[in-house]
Order: sequence, then structure tokens, then C-alpha cells
Amino acid sequence: MNIRTFLIDSLLILLGILSAAFGLKGFLLPSHFIDGGITGVSILVADLTGLPLSVLIFIINLPFLILGYRKLGVAFALKGAAAIAGLSICLAFVQFPDVTPDKLLTAVFGGVFIGAGIGMAIRGGAVLDGTEIAALLVSKKAQIVRVSDVILILNVFIFIAAIFIISVESGLYSILTYLSASKMIDLILNGLEQYTGMTVISAKGEDIRLAITQKLGRGVTVYQGKSGYGKDGHINSPREIIFTVATRLEVPLIKKEILKIDPSAFIVQTSVDDTTGGLLKRKSH
Repeated sequence: MNIRTFLIDSLLILLGILSAAFGLKGFLLPSHFIDGGITGVSILVADLTGLPLSVLIFIINLPFLILGYRKLGVAFALKGAAAIAGLSICLAFVQFPDVTPDKLLTAVFGGVFIGAGIGMAIRGGAVLDGTEIAALLVSKKAQIVRVSDVILILNVFIFIAAIFIISVESGLYSILTYLSASKMIDLILNGLEQYTGMTVISAKGEDIRLAITQKLGRGVTVYQGKSGYGKDGHINSPREIIFTVATRLEVPLIKKEILKIDPSAFIVQTSVDDTTGGLLKRKSH
């Protein structure tokens, strides 16, 4: 099992390296666009100094890999170092065609390939950009700041610098590249099947639970609650609070079944970024 996991992770990292390198050399670099993060910083430094991008990507990422080793462990640091070194070697020696001179296509599809590469590398337990490591450590330190917020703030400064160093047009197209890459990373990590959390408060909680679990094949969690304060200022009758997680396609069907049982049921829907364990796939009978 360990060998199988190692081979799958290695394949994901290799595909991630090739995808990210293709996005850079096949799209961004010929049009003088940049990506966010350390990759974007490396491209800016390469434009200013004339140093090879392949060397700069590894050198500038090195301090972040050391931080990752100290805070996240040796296995993570080794995978990250191997992935970033692989990206540097790929940029230095592998030739990719200049796909299109169209700037809009370059910005969008360059971001798609770079985002896919970063996402596959993360799936394999590595990183292709040290920004994620820095953002994670800052987020843990500050606690109230999310990782995505830290990455966004860092990239704002990078794109402002790009506007002054390269050009306004390139900087604006680079923002589009970053947005495209971010969406692709979300797609790779979270998949097409995004989940929705549904909280149902009803006096007919048991009937709703049976409908969701037996008829729809979904897992639920049941909380015991009360209906709150009524007009008389006193707590009203007890209520069962049903919580379940479903895909976006299943939500309308679940709501229809709930409202069929109790038209006055109170239903709250929330987006779910990720899930682990539990009955996430529909149980077949």
C-alpha cells in the first residue's frame, strides 16, 4: 500500500511539474506575463537581472522549503524540494511550443495549466510554489487570518510590482492568469462535485431523518434542540435538528422531500469546502 501511494504521489507530482512548465513556457513567458506567488517573483527578478528563471525559482523557494522542513516535517520538505527542483530542470531543458499569440487565451489557459500543475502537486503531497508554505505559517501564527487571505495579499503586491516593472497591460493580464490558476487549483483539489451542508429544523425530525437516510440513501447527524422563544417569551416545544451533506444536484431533491413532510420546516444551506469520512456517496439499497 505504501509503494502504491508513493507511485501515485510521484505520478501526480511529475504530471504537475509538466503541466506547470507547459503553462509557463508555452503561454506566459513568450507574452511576458507572470503568475502569482514565488513563480511571479522569480519571473520579475529574471526580467530585471537577466538570470535564468529555472535557477531563480529554486533559489527563491529554498528559504520557504527550509521553513516547511522546520514546521511541517522532513517528508513534506523533501517532496517539495524534489517538485520544485523538477520544475526548475523542466524549465531549463524541456522545450515547449509557443501555443498562441492571443493575450486573452494566453492569460486564461496559461493559468489553467499552471493551476492544474500546482493542484496535482498538492494532491501528491508537495508544492511547486513556496507561497503556500508562507501563507500557512502566517495563518497559524495570526490565527484570525485565513491562508487564502494571506496568499491574496502577497499577490496584490506582486501584481502591483509587475505593473510598474513590465507594463500595465501585462500586469492586468497576469491578474487574469492568477484567477484562472486559482479556479483550476480549486477544481483539482475539491473536484467538480462540490458539497452543500443542509441543516433542517422541524417538529417532524424523525420522519425527515427516515426519508433522507432510507429513501435518499444519505447519512445524517441528529441534534436535540428547542424551537426558541415564542410570542409568550417562553421556550417552545423540542425540535430535532437534522444535518446532512449533499451534492448540489441532490439538494433540490432533498428539499422537495423535506417540504413534502413538513412545509414549515426551516432549512439552512451552507457551502462546504471539503469533507472527509462519513456517508458522502449515495448509499444503494
